[in-house]
Amino acid sequence: RRERQRFVDKNGRCNVQHGNLGGESSRYLSDFFTTLVDLKWRWNLLIFLLTYTVAWLVMASMWWGIAYLRGDLHQAHGDSYSPCVANVYNFPSAFLFFIETEATIGYGHRYITERCPEGIVLFLFQSLLGSIVDAFLIGCMFIKMSQPKKRAETLMFSRAAVISQRDAKLCLMFRVGNLRNSHMVSAQIRCKLIKSRQTPEGEFLPLDQCELDVGFGTGADQLFLVSPLTICHEINSESPFFSLSQRSLRSEQFEIVVILEGIVETTGMTCQARTSYTEDEVLWGHRFLPVMSLEDGFFRVDYSQFHATFEVPTPPYSVKE
Repeated sequence: RRERQRFVDKNGRCNVQHGNLGGESSRYLSDFFTTLVDLKWRWNLLIFLLTYTVAWLVMASMWWGIAYLRGDLHQAHGDSYSPCVANVYNFPSAFLFFIETEATIGYGHRYITERCPEGIVLFLFQSLLGSIVDAFLIGCMFIKMSQPKKRAETLMFSRAAVISQRDAKLCLMFRVGNLRNSHMVSAQIRCKLIKSRQTPEGEFLPLDQCELDVGFGTGADQLFLVSPLTICHEINSESPFFSLSQRSLRSEQFEIVVILEGIVETTGMTCQARTSYTEDEVLWGHRFLPVMSLEDGFFRVDYSQFHATFEVPTPPYSVKE
């Protein structure tokens, strides 16, 4: 079967684009900090460089303008003359003075004098503006670097889901794993069934979302993810797969979205990993191969068998049948 459009990719990216926002696009500017964090790295670095470059050039031009208006550029800086900023002769020297002041380097060669009130006001303005720009941009870069998106890449999902019997009950199962030794605190898993349906009133819902029970009542959705776990959804009369059989699976069109959330132990930030399974990725009558083995004093996980399945005898009928 030809691969169809997915609602959520296997890597967790949602295939949804917002268009024709009209006047609502101004909401992005009202929350400019979040918009800046959400941008890609190349745009963040470009904005970072441009902001500092423009701010430096503008402030250096203001220092040069004060020296030019006071006539400091055209007079000899002797012992009897008191300029606004000592040893500022041209724009490069004004730029160097601004950098020394902004970076608090203080070489001691260029300095502001007490006979320049406009320079003192500009110095205060430069200090305040520099603190605001540093707090905004450095805070944005820090938050973007500390985002737990990369941590989600070390959370694995099996490439396929399986349907087979467990404890004499027909179940939909898939496998999750954590590649790092650091734990996911308060890990919780949820499943959504994305399927088109028509209501009794005739309303067509193209992407209707239905919750799949993976152990809400028993607490099985709260994971202790130190080793690969097999998540199980029991197909019963309350399950949307109550009428699903091996034959009807071939003609169905649905998507199962899996959402794994938890707190990163090392940073304390909330991390979310997502994946999805279409009807072509649900194997009827299969079971996952074991990946755990006991060795000398510890348990070993063989991730080479993480996605492997094998066939088991499974009735081809639905639970309803």
